[in-house]
Amino acid sequence: MDAVTEQILHKIADMSGTPSGAYNIRLNGESIGRASSANIEITPKANGTGIDIRVRPGTKNETVHIPVVIENSGYTETVYNDFFIGDDCDVVIVAGCGIHNSGHNLSQHDGIHTFHIGKHSRVKYSEKHYGEGNGSGERVLNPVTEVFIDEDGYMEMDMVQIEGVDSTRRVTNGKLADGASLIVKEKLMTSGTQTARTEFTISLDGKGSSTNVVSRSVAKGKSLQEFISKIDGNNDCYGHSECDAIIMDEARVQALPEVSANHVDASLVHEAAIGKIAGEQIVKLMTLGLTREAAEAEIVNGFLK
Repeated sequence: MDAVTEQILHKIADMSGTPSGAYNIRLNGESIGRASSANIEITPKANGTGIDIRVRPGTKNETVHIPVVIENSGYTETVYNDFFIGDDCDVVIVAGCGIHNSGHNLSQHDGIHTFHIGKHSRVKYSEKHYGEGNGSGERVLNPVTEVFIDEDGYMEMDMVQIEGVDSTRRVTNGKLADGASLIVKEKLMTSGTQTARTEFTISLDGKGSSTNVVSRSVAKGKSLQEFISKIDGNNDCYGHSECDAIIMDEARVQALPEVSANHVDASLVHEAAIGKIAGEQIVKLMTLGLTREAAEAEIVNGFLK
């Protein structure tokens, strides 16, 4: 790996060198490193379009790294990764994609991840997206996440778009069985003329199932963000959806939360708040010696933590 690859891997997956445990590192469409562990098997799909990750029942306290890096301007790909998590597991999955585009052609990664989470299992999933490069070519990332959670299963998703992505459509669909829970925490920032569209659709099919979807974002420049969430309460369940956005400059943010109670015991809540940084916050920090620009940056960083 060259210095650029190592730097991007550190940003999107907190990696320094080869990770321990199971991992698959993808660079410009090719695996440049892959390893399975005693309890986690990673195998390439026969048609070369992605990988299968199988976690044995009862696996605890193990981590899987599956980052993707694109450095070739003009390279585009669609990758399908399937996760099969056995019953009674507790694992962490670290994904993420970084694009370094110093050319004039579009570079794009579309990643489709499907999770089948077994009974009583817990999964923490971390996904960071990042773009850089001094070329005029676009950096495009379109993640799709399909989640199927079995009885009393739990999944927590931390989804972050750091910076530098020109266009993204982020789609997450979930179907939850009895007692299953899905927690989603999204953080993203756009600037310039960048666009970001987030779509969540969660079906609470099981008795006692629940979801909490929270998106925090900052829109700068002339960028556009769209937040669309839909929660279907089809049983005795609880669902909460929240969009909290800071808007700056000439940016635009649209929030379209939707909840559908299809059962008498479904309890569903949606919230949306969009606004600029409060003037008194900036003034308070400027009295401590910060410039206006530094004060705004401090507020934004704190908001996205």
